[in-house]
Amino acid sequence: MAATFKQFNFSPQMIQALDKIGFTTPTSVQEKLLPAVLSGRDVVGQSQTGSGKTHTFLIPILEKIDVNSQKVQAVVTAPSRELATQLYQAFEQLVATYDPDIMVHNYVGGTDKARQIEKLQHHQPQIVIGTPGRILDLITANALQVQTAKTFVVDEADMTLDLGFLPDVDKIAGKMPKELQILVFSATIPPKLQPFLRKYLHNPLFEQIQPKTLIPETIHNYLYFTQGRDKNALLYRLLTMGEPYLVLIFANTKEKVDEVYDFLKHNGLNVAKVHGGIQARERKRVMKAVVNLQYQYVVATDLAARGIDIPGVSHVVNYELPSDLEFFIHRVGRTGRNGMSGVAYTLYGPDETRGVDALEKMGISFESVRLKDGVLVPAKDRHQRENRHAKGNELEPSLKGYVKKAKRKRKPGYKRKIKAAIQEDARQKRKIEQRRLKRKKRKG
Repeated sequence: MAATFKQFNFSPQMIQALDKIGFTTPTSVQEKLLPAVLSGRDVVGQSQTGSGKTHTFLIPILEKIDVNSQKVQAVVTAPSRELATQLYQAFEQLVATYDPDIMVHNYVGGTDKARQIEKLQHHQPQIVIGTPGRILDLITANALQVQTAKTFVVDEADMTLDLGFLPDVDKIAGKMPKELQILVFSATIPPKLQPFLRKYLHNPLFEQIQPKTLIPETIHNYLYFTQGRDKNALLYRLLTMGEPYLVLIFANTKEKVDEVYDFLKHNGLNVAKVHGGIQARERKRVMKAVVNLQYQYVVATDLAARGIDIPGVSHVVNYELPSDLEFFIHRVGRTGRNGMSGVAYTLYGPDETRGVDALEKMGISFESVRLKDGVLVPAKDRHQRENRHAKGNELEPSLKGYVKKAKRKRKPGYKRKIKAAIQEDARQKRKIEQRRLKRKKRKG
């Protein structure tokens, strides 16, 4: 019998709110961790992107909020403005049905800090969401009062570490009461995160939820070898096959994103771009426009791969393999969500074969394809191609035995002996020729 959210004894308001957004069956992460989170225990949850981590802490926080207390009761940090805004929207979506009186505020860089400080002088939100830097700024200004918090959530902890925000998170945690429930969620738990976990978490539950497959079965994962082809032209052909609903194209640098964006826009596609070189306000505008389906194609760096949930992504294209192969799963995980089917294309050249090898060793399977008359058809498996090239340098089997036999017959110094024999043969021929010429002279 399939699990349901009713098994957790949530309030009728929560069940109604979950039903309204189409949540009836908990994910593996939610099923394993919700009981511990609801009990107040510290938790470290590790699972891949798209596994439902957000609602694993969102639901218990709302269930524990004291609506009559106008104090900060929960703080949630995210490593980027986009992720924080997404979390804020997820909270607002549930709050609208659960209890509209709950105050949720989002504090991120690039917004009016002075105005935020002014508003905080009059009232404190019950739920605080934001980036570590801005939250710490508001605490340091004695505007945000987090000493009343009961729950602290560090979302995407590995990305927080990678981007250098963990010291800010450390300082935020230091401003909170000792009796504090801390929830850490992440796709990976790197060793450098361990000191923070040991410092603040008390007898935490560590739970690593292994996915059934690294790439969901709902995703068709295609591999395309680009050697000898115009990569941009190939990309355009793939993007204009059929009618894709929404396509994310990933590149490694903002310069490459700009290049691909310019090419696609020049060729008439309705395309947007997202990378760290774009101002926060403009990125926010673009992301809102993407969610509202004002663009069909989005070219982005990995900033958009981690945790950004854009509904309706039908296709993902890896224009190039990510520098950090772990990001491959985050990229492809943008499609095929919530049981929907999706398509992922990975374009790779001869210099990226080792990266593809490494992905396959991680357990990721590809289907090699090529374009023929505007249609995708199976391509020869790349391993067959490599094996063929390797065999091309080998001798025919019938010659191998002959060579081995000849080597066995050769004695030490055989080259010197052969050279001496050739020289001796030449001397004998010269002597014979000289004798012939002498006889000829005598007869003359």
